[in-house]
Amino acid sequence: MTGLTFLIVFLILMALMAVVPQLLRRWHIPSVVAVMIVGIVIGPNALDLIQHVNHFLGRGYPTQQIYVVVDALGLLGLIFLMALAGMEVNLRIVMAEKRAIVLLSLLTFSIPAAAGFAVYAFFEPSDMIGKWVYASLFASHSVGIVFPMIRELKVTRTRFGVAVLASTVITDVASLVLLAICIQLKRHAVPGRVEGSISVFDHIDPAVLGPWFPVVFLAVVVAFIASCLWLLPRVARRMLVRLHPNDDARITFFLAGLLAVVFAGELIGISVIVSAFVAGMAMVGVPAFHERSRVLHHKIEGIGYGFVIPFLFLGIGMKTDLRTLATAWSSAAIVGATVSGLVLSKVASGWMAMRLAGFGNKKGLCAGLMTVPQLSATLAAAAVALQLQMISETFFNAIVCLSMVTTIPVPTLVKLLIVKGNIQFDQVDEQLAQLLPESGTDEDTI
Repeated sequence: MTGLTFLIVFLILMALMAVVPQLLRRWHIPSVVAVMIVGIVIGPNALDLIQHVNHFLGRGYPTQQIYVVVDALGLLGLIFLMALAGMEVNLRIVMAEKRAIVLLSLLTFSIPAAAGFAVYAFFEPSDMIGKWVYASLFASHSVGIVFPMIRELKVTRTRFGVAVLASTVITDVASLVLLAICIQLKRHAVPGRVEGSISVFDHIDPAVLGPWFPVVFLAVVVAFIASCLWLLPRVARRMLVRLHPNDDARITFFLAGLLAVVFAGELIGISVIVSAFVAGMAMVGVPAFHERSRVLHHKIEGIGYGFVIPFLFLGIGMKTDLRTLATAWSSAAIVGATVSGLVLSKVASGWMAMRLAGFGNKKGLCAGLMTVPQLSATLAAAAVALQLQMISETFFNAIVCLSMVTTIPVPTLVKLLIVKGNIQFDQVDEQLAQLLPESGTDEDTI
């Protein structure tokens, strides 16, 4: 799609993403959900809409290209979102809140994983690999939903926000490792490549590593994260110090470094969610991000939240086919068990962890609800599992339904709970005041 048709369609999308969230804010609907609703409304009919625009303008450009553009910008938006989430992590606060983070990570991984294992075992008791795949899908969180919620609620620098965000990333890493182990176990039984994957682990003979695969893969993940946290700040510091604080070339170097880390992560089978988060956490310690009122940081935020990140949620909405809910009635028992099992296990484990960490009931319930939405990472993992025949199409459709019924209403429910329940974070903010960096130097930040 080129020329005037593309510009008009792009204008329509940008206008909707700018206006609709403002209109729905009065009903306490988060911006993330508002943009996804826009995508759901126009998604199934987008091709017809574009064809009408083409006909009106007397042009015949391929209409499928709008999906390619939205997907590309959405992927870039996911990378920016995860990098910005990593930039919000202050290791002093993380260490101060290690009890809450450990409890939340451990319980919100193990309890939902056990629930997913049990749900799959009830319907397919003889399929051991399928049980572990479903366990990994239940255990995963959605950083793409959690971080925007935390940011919109202005609790990124509170004990509550740090605990939820850090535990979400840890749990996602653990669930991805579990899924990777399941994939290798499946490939031992049915050798074959994972379509579209560039990971070296998906293109070598499973017999090479054998039972040592989990240990080797986990060691590679740890080495990758440690290398990024050590090497990336040093490289970025040498490159950015040569440029003026207002030089826009700094953004170019930032993006190049970020994409290089993401690509390296893909080569060893680490999700873009993890690699981009680690890259953001590493680079925010460079002094260039704190010079002159954090000009570089604010520029990156402007590009992310003002342009590419909304396309991530627009694309998710455009891919959402509500007809899946109608066809799911043929397997209502599996869908019902999947949805209820995940929601109950996530909410209960989140509430229990936060209560053990010293938080109140309302904040515990709020944290549990934040872990419920299942978004792109879960759907991508389920798609790989379906491709390798680790789960059937019936269970895959159940995961798709789970994503739809948790991603849209839960963020709104969290915001309503905070507003109507009068949950205050002021006192928590005061407790963190002594831990926040004052000067914004490299040592203070990371």
